[in-house]
Amino acid sequence: MSYQALYRKWRPDTFEDVKGQDHIVATLKNQIKMNRIGHAYLFCGTRGTGKTTVAKIFAKAVNCLSPIDGSPCNECAMCKAINAQTSMNVIEIDAASNNGVDNIREIREEVGYSPTEGRYKVYIIDEVHMLSIGAFNALLKTLEEPPSYVIFILATTEVHKIPVTILSRCQRYDFKRISVDTIADRLHELIEKESLDVEERAVRYIAKAADGALRDALSLLDQCAAFYINQKMTYDNVLEVLGAVDTSVFSRLLRCIIHQNITEAIYLLEEIIMQGRELGQFVTDFIWYMRNLLLAQSADDLEDVLDVSSENMAALKEEAQMISPNTLMRYIRVFSELSGQIKYSSQKRVLIEVALVKLCKPSMERNYDSILNRLALIEKQLADGVITVSAGQTDQNGPQQGMKDDETGQGEQPASKPAAMSEDVRHVIEQWGKIVSDLSLSMAAMLKNAKVSQGEGSSLVLAFDTEMQKGYFDQEDHRTELENVISDKIQKTVEVKTVFVSHEEPVRRDFFDPRKMNLEGVEFEYED
Repeated sequence: MSYQALYRKWRPDTFEDVKGQDHIVATLKNQIKMNRIGHAYLFCGTRGTGKTTVAKIFAKAVNCLSPIDGSPCNECAMCKAINAQTSMNVIEIDAASNNGVDNIREIREEVGYSPTEGRYKVYIIDEVHMLSIGAFNALLKTLEEPPSYVIFILATTEVHKIPVTILSRCQRYDFKRISVDTIADRLHELIEKESLDVEERAVRYIAKAADGALRDALSLLDQCAAFYINQKMTYDNVLEVLGAVDTSVFSRLLRCIIHQNITEAIYLLEEIIMQGRELGQFVTDFIWYMRNLLLAQSADDLEDVLDVSSENMAALKEEAQMISPNTLMRYIRVFSELSGQIKYSSQKRVLIEVALVKLCKPSMERNYDSILNRLALIEKQLADGVITVSAGQTDQNGPQQGMKDDETGQGEQPASKPAAMSEDVRHVIEQWGKIVSDLSLSMAAMLKNAKVSQGEGSSLVLAFDTEMQKGYFDQEDHRTELENVISDKIQKTVEVKTVFVSHEEPVRRDFFDPRKMNLEGVEFEYED
């Protein structure tokens, strides 16, 4: 006899063997026991969760001559005929290849004939969402008022494509993704029956890689077992066969990104490629790794949700402290976008390299979470006591702060105040060092290039030479915090307004440059 795939060999033939769909199994068994069988059912859910399997078991159960607690006995003539696929009572139709009006008309003609044996004729229409609009319309009347001996079971992975007129005529059952624990337990059962030697970590990885589909898990196990015949199947063996990457690589990659080490990150990707790893799976697994880090930051006692051991959970929590939640969410967003792009791309490596550069260089993006990432880097520089400013940002009318007298060829020169300075601006200038020192590190950094002037009424105008800095103080909570600190220092209520002045535009003489003031507690270092 030819070899039979594991998912076919061990397909459940009773309700008791169905895993992870207890709510559906209990309902169907009760209907059979109480003889309250419907005429149309809709089974929907992701692939490999048991829709067709449950449909076949239900078809056997309603025709079984001696059912046991609502489940087929698998011993009577009807059960054996259905198992052998020789019964005329169970008709399976693939709607993907039989989706026309004529196919449905054939069904309408056939339902007029009662079964020669057994109680019910059961039509199982798989991938029913593939039917054409005309075919759905042809099915409507028969589905609504079929003969008493006919049952329709419609199965689909895309229930949103089913017309409402069909949905309203069916009992709907949603098949859930099967948990990793349930899949792993089932794999252990079958591994023992197949006399395979498989490492526990390998079983858990296969269960996780199946993504909630037990059929996929059995196919992956079959693939790995075929490669390592008569050998112990280890975790590394499974990674090798499936083209997956060990989680330690994700830890190394994340550290490269955090430290903005583009060169090391690209070399690490090269290493992964040379090992023959599947790049699409690598992207998906890295997203899940970062998701686990984010959840580890958010709450305790999440071992069950994260599906990691206590040892790995401790490592996750340690790594989670290295990065802020906002930055981590940006990383997840960038790689999630990459996941959608890479699926149909012929240049997967290039797309991943671009994404890695983007993560290491948040200045390449202008959206909100990238700005937060850049602020986090600035805060770290400030916390270390040193912030670097390029020479192009120095004031044209005076020497850079932090430069010695002999570096400029001039002695110390006091900052010249604009001639038309108002009293409010003067007070702000006099208190500028204290104002800045009372702000958060990120806000103080955003003010380093700001210029101040008197506005209309009791308002103060801040001029910025970058849209990012202006946008930061355009946010109401940031602007309010600054207004409160200024008001506290000059003992007067003020309203802060912002303007943008490009590098090319001359700065108006009534704007004062606070970079000529000493910012308390911060050492400025300038690059050439």
